[in-house]
Formats: sequence, structure tokens, C-alpha cells
Amino acid sequence: MVSGVVVAAVVLVAATAFGLLRRWRDGRLRAVDDGRLRSGDLGAELGERATLVQFSTAFCAPCRTTSRILGEVAGMVDGVVHVEVDAEANLDLVRKLDIIRTPTTLVLDADGRIVQRASGAPRKADVIAALGTAVA
Repeated sequence: MVSGVVVAAVVLVAATAFGLLRRWRDGRLRAVDDGRLRSGDLGAELGERATLVQFSTAFCAPCRTTSRILGEVAGMVDGVVHVEVDAEANLDLVRKLDIIRTPTTLVLDADGRIVQRASGAPRKADVIAALGTAVA
């Protein structure tokens, strides 16, 4: 009986820690150096100054919010475009970039280098700040 209570307590603590970590990381843009993407990789032209790439799936509810946010930010800044990539239809690219959930947002500079990355729906202010590093 006591060992069952101990196991339940350990599982509860581990699940709570995992949940808190995931909540803290969700939607945060972080600096990365994951290589470079080209127009042919995405099936769309890159922006003159920066590109906001969003990996989405049809069943992803936060993807709609992310699409709206990235579209608004791209519309605010000249030379920035928003490209939405269907993760299910582009599995090779998903594997290459190690996309493990949707939405995943990549911020590319003018040369197509990935300079920021976020899993989950990013906040608008964070996307604008990330663009500052990509455009600078």
C-alpha cells in the first residue's frame, strides 16, 4: 500500500515538472543556427529582409492564431513575408529541421539562415523582437 502511494507521488511530481517546463518553453523564440533554407525548400519566395516560416497541420488549433499573428507582423514590416508550410505534405523538410510539433515558427534572415525558432504559438511582441535580430 505504501509503495503504491510513493509511486503515485513520484509520477505526480514528474508530470507537474514536465507540464511546468513545457508551459514555460511554449511559444518562446530562441536563437538557433539550424542552417539555411532556400525558396525551393519552402515552395515560396523568401522576403527581401526576412521570412517568417510557419509549419502547420490541418488539425492544429494554435496554428490559426499563429498564422494570424505572423501575417500581421509581416504586413507591418516592409520586405518581410510569411510562408506557411503544411508539415504533413513536407515530411522530408520536417525531418531535416527536426520539427516535432505544430505550430513551429522559424525566423529567417535575408539570406535564408534560420536565426530564431519557436515551438507553439509565439506572442506578437516576441516575433517583432525576433525580426529585429534577423533584419539587423
